[in-house]
Amino acid sequence: MTGNVDVAVVGGGYAGVMAANRLTQRGDVAVTLINPRRTFVERIRLHQVVGGSHEAVVDYREVLAEGVRLVVDTVTRIDAAERSVTVAAGGTIGYDYLIYAVGSGSADPDVPGAAEFAYPIASMEDAQRLRPVVDAAPTTAPVTVVGAGPTGIETAAELAEAGRVVTLVCGGPLGPYLHARGRRSVAKRLARLGVTVLEGLDTTVTAVTRDAVRLGGGREVSSAVTIWTAGFGVPDLAARSGLSTDALGRLLTDETLTSVDDARIVAAGDSAAPSDLPFRMSCQAATRIGAHAADTVLARIAGEQPAPINLGFFGQCISLGRRAGIFQFASKDDTAIGWYIGGGPGAKLKEFVCKQTVKHLADEASKPGSLTWVKDDKRQELLRARRGEAATR
Repeated sequence: MTGNVDVAVVGGGYAGVMAANRLTQRGDVAVTLINPRRTFVERIRLHQVVGGSHEAVVDYREVLAEGVRLVVDTVTRIDAAERSVTVAAGGTIGYDYLIYAVGSGSADPDVPGAAEFAYPIASMEDAQRLRPVVDAAPTTAPVTVVGAGPTGIETAAELAEAGRVVTLVCGGPLGPYLHARGRRSVAKRLARLGVTVLEGLDTTVTAVTRDAVRLGGGREVSSAVTIWTAGFGVPDLAARSGLSTDALGRLLTDETLTSVDDARIVAAGDSAAPSDLPFRMSCQAATRIGAHAADTVLARIAGEQPAPINLGFFGQCISLGRRAGIFQFASKDDTAIGWYIGGGPGAKLKEFVCKQTVKHLADEASKPGSLTWVKDDKRQELLRARRGEAATR
């Protein structure tokens, strides 16, 4: 390939920014990052936006390499045959390679009344819409948070610490990822903050009204403000563009993160489904997957065979208000273990992780190719076992 190689990165979150920065290792690669917002959003701080303790935005000049062209727009369609994307403002942007890093959001809730009366918190726009609603509600007004993953736990704790009356409806276990020991620590902290935790099979939400949340067990919880953190969804851009996706809409790829339909399209972050076995949603995974996506493109430009992704994990970090938190350690295959750091040290570690994640992006901007990560060979073992099971059917 002669002359510049044009690479379009669709999505400017953790994965997209990391990929764009890493691509600048080659001087003959022209990188265009297309994102609907002018600022980088620290998604792992959105609960703080609602609670009023952080704005969760960073100027792209602080995290994006100087050589990356930023286009503030929304991609409405990918034309793989023409190697171009259509943007909402009109016109198209061509590419030689495309990195698909559109991120994730809330799934459209199919619970009656949820779309009308509950507030999602998966995007900056969601958080900004919710914040004045919470501020306008009397302090004694009951707030119900639906969903007991990290976002639900963090939102419930943040608002309770600010003096709100909060009920956390789990729809199952509290913190499904957590080890039993870590779960007990989180439950104790939430109890100290005054959060009412409703967990178990009978806490599945069956309906949401203007002033209540109804549960499968027949119970009704009063709620002046209902916050919906349950479910996972991704933009439908890949599906609308005729690309193969998994059941949730993530782009199907091989282990190098290359689309099963087109070797010129590589996925990164929450919107990637390598071997139909996606990684857990986290900023840790997003940055590393973004880096690997860039490495795959760079390998193809160099005429080399891209390597399969090999990603290990440390665990999961959850804030429990501003004064406490938990870091749940995990084995490299992302299975939670009995060790955790809680309380004040847990809060400091969570804040360190938030700041360090932004620093990783800035470091990659100034020194592309510098990010490294933990490896884990168990994924390949799992894939081989799954292929073996499929072959015997």
